[in-house]
Amino acid sequence: MGCGKVFWVGVSAAIITFFIIIPVAVHLNRTNDANKRSFTLDDYFNSTIKWKSYKLRWISDNAYLHKREGSVFLYNVETREESLYLSNLTFAKVDATDYMLSGDQKYVSLESNYTKQWRHSYTASYSIYSLDSSTFVTPSGIPECVQYFSWAPTGNAYAYISDFNIYMKAHVNSDPVQVTFNGKKNEILNGVPDWVYEEEVFASNEAMWWSTTSKFLAFLELNDRQVHSVEFTFYGSEQYPVTRAVPYPKAGSALPRARLLVVEAADPSRHREVEPPSSITTGDYFLSSVTWVTDERIAVQWLTRQQNHVHVQIYDFNGTSWREKQKFVQTSRTGWVGHYSPLPLFFAEDNISFYKVMSDTLGYKHIHHISDGVAEPITSGQWEVIYITKLTKDAIYYISNEHNEPGVRNVYRAGIGRSSAAPRRCLTCDVEKDRCQYSLAYMSYNASYYRMDCYGPGLPLFTLRDNRGAGEELMVLEDNAEIKNILDQFHMPAVRRGTLRIAGFDLRYQMMLPPNFKTSQKYPLLIDVYGGPCSQKVDYGFRLNWGTYLSSTEGIIVASFDGRGSGYQGDQIMHSIYKRLGTYEVEDQMTAVRHFIDLGFIDKERIAIWGWSYGGYVASMALGAGSGLFKCGVAVAPVAKWEYYDAVYTERYMGKPIDNLDAYQNSTVTSRAKNFKSVDYLLVHGTADDNVHFQQAAEISKALVEEQVDFEAMWYTDKDHGLGGAAIQHVYTHISRFLNKCLVRPQ
Repeated sequence: MGCGKVFWVGVSAAIITFFIIIPVAVHLNRTNDANKRSFTLDDYFNSTIKWKSYKLRWISDNAYLHKREGSVFLYNVETREESLYLSNLTFAKVDATDYMLSGDQKYVSLESNYTKQWRHSYTASYSIYSLDSSTFVTPSGIPECVQYFSWAPTGNAYAYISDFNIYMKAHVNSDPVQVTFNGKKNEILNGVPDWVYEEEVFASNEAMWWSTTSKFLAFLELNDRQVHSVEFTFYGSEQYPVTRAVPYPKAGSALPRARLLVVEAADPSRHREVEPPSSITTGDYFLSSVTWVTDERIAVQWLTRQQNHVHVQIYDFNGTSWREKQKFVQTSRTGWVGHYSPLPLFFAEDNISFYKVMSDTLGYKHIHHISDGVAEPITSGQWEVIYITKLTKDAIYYISNEHNEPGVRNVYRAGIGRSSAAPRRCLTCDVEKDRCQYSLAYMSYNASYYRMDCYGPGLPLFTLRDNRGAGEELMVLEDNAEIKNILDQFHMPAVRRGTLRIAGFDLRYQMMLPPNFKTSQKYPLLIDVYGGPCSQKVDYGFRLNWGTYLSSTEGIIVASFDGRGSGYQGDQIMHSIYKRLGTYEVEDQMTAVRHFIDLGFIDKERIAIWGWSYGGYVASMALGAGSGLFKCGVAVAPVAKWEYYDAVYTERYMGKPIDNLDAYQNSTVTSRAKNFKSVDYLLVHGTADDNVHFQQAAEISKALVEEQVDFEAMWYTDKDHGLGGAAIQHVYTHISRFLNKCLVRPQ
């Protein structure tokens, strides 16, 4: 919205429509339709009607651990032998729910008292168990409440964080050594990210990194003293509520200050800083990633505040300090770097050149080999590499949507080094083609074996495969036969996929069609939207969700559409909404609805839209557009104004408010309040939402009241962005009743 107006280009653009009809795999067992029933809301919440995955942890190139019925088993792929590794009785002794294996695989840390904090972070207690002696190491010397625990990659040294300070133990029986002393809640954080780094930069609770053979430990020190805090009330069950404060930099405000420090395991009292390059320190910046290459070489990705320029700096340790060795600079001229942030580095055998997924000259994300600061593409084409999954001495394995369908995923192998002349090979493309078009892989240490994860469009399938030859299937780990038989009792929807051509782009949609669908009938339509930058709602994953109930029982067509701004189709589409959130991604949803109506089987008087988080924002903006398309809509935890959201996310796509004021002002839900008089609106939010603050819903509510708009609202006390616990069933039940009144049995 750089010019201060909503752009409507493309609304009248020519639309080319075609359909790909793919019935979901639950129709494979053909039983008498007379004996089937619809899939109800109670069925959706029934924990026994869920598909299963198969979790494992590789501990070598030919062995993995698998937890089953509370016990951990060791499986040797070569001998096909399974043995008990860790008994559920051992877990029960300390009420543990998870475990981590030491570098030398002689000890296990058992995790208990898990207490969630934010999306990724939590506190827990840890007990150390000796696999050799089958006894617990006592005393462990570990505090009851730990913010993060990490084994060293070799031996049995470990580090942990308590009260924002780092402690190290050289081995399980040694005394802990305190590494940092300045940690303080909401001020100085060592080894753990603050809220915004956890949510938007690292997408994890990890901010310390062991070197390859455990000689050094690098850690992030964050200074939040200049960061403004958001305060929200936690009502609890006591006589007086509690106010909680969280440092949260909103758009345009002060950011946390980051330092990268390294300590030597043998002498953790001495801290050496890895300093950012001078080209980065001229303004605000982020530490984006840390990669140990060797014990004496570390690579860091530094990112400017604008997030369109990343500086990859390789450092060497000269015995006293970390010195700049080699650099690579990546810049985007059309938007931001990466899908959301710079993608990770994978170093080659020479320990100086590396592989990285980044935009090529045509704006498609592809693997590049970077040597001496020069990037050479390894893959190319009008499709994208999603991520690198494994690098070995002779091959690079990656996930891509190579077959011209953005929502498809397959696993590929490309030779490198002496094997670079070998043709690129797809490992998953020919495996159960009808069932598996969204496949990933989890490789063993040297990629001799892998677990193939097929997520759809048929029922998910998990198999163990041999990568040393043609990819022979060694074992079916989980085929979901049990849920297949259960689902065969229901009248299930079918999925229809197609393409709309809007503003010169081929953009995908999918529809969940009610059982016994007939094009001669008219059906209510619900648009299920997210719409955020680099998002993807239309893919080939298996669907068994709330929409299944709406389609099967209520006869609603549930549709999703990936418009401009969506991901994995090239930067031209994704960067369309750069510095203009609230424009094309909203307009394209409405354009899609108009052409869904033209298909002839949509009741234009019964159309709704709903979304959560960014989807709640898009739904609200569409409802407030005054288009006359929607009868009603639902927004869960929506953004109201981008100036109220966090700086890292918002400025990545909008820049600072001071530099893009018109776009900020014209992208608010509140400015469209008067248009809500013509729609039925349900606004939902958790009062303890640390991500999209309750302030956002409060602003929408205030604006609607000022315009005398009648609307419905539901607040969930002390619930965060995910509305977990009892709230999740309540919110879907409540929304279902709202949509039933609007779409199924309108008054």
